[in-house]
Amino acid sequence: MNKEPAEKDFGVQPLDAVMTRLELSNHDLVSASTQQLSHKMVQKGRRGRRLTLKVQQKILTAVLAAKPDVRLALQDLFNY
Repeated sequence: MNKEPAEKDFGVQPLDAVMTRLELSNHDLVSASTQQLSHKMVQKGRRGRRLTLKVQQKILTAVLAAKPDVRLALQDLFNY
């Protein structure tokens, strides 16, 4: 029963382009978050490392907190 390893790296994610367009840094998201969000989580998300759904939701919540006038969904930030 040899399972194939799950894909871990998905390449640069749409999150990176969204953050660049909105002029947000990793620190801006960590500061805006009211949850346990770290710089490392945001960086992994931007670079395309697989994140759990819970961490993806934390990042989405932080983006929306930093830029409340923006309408985004998880599908706008991650392509996996």
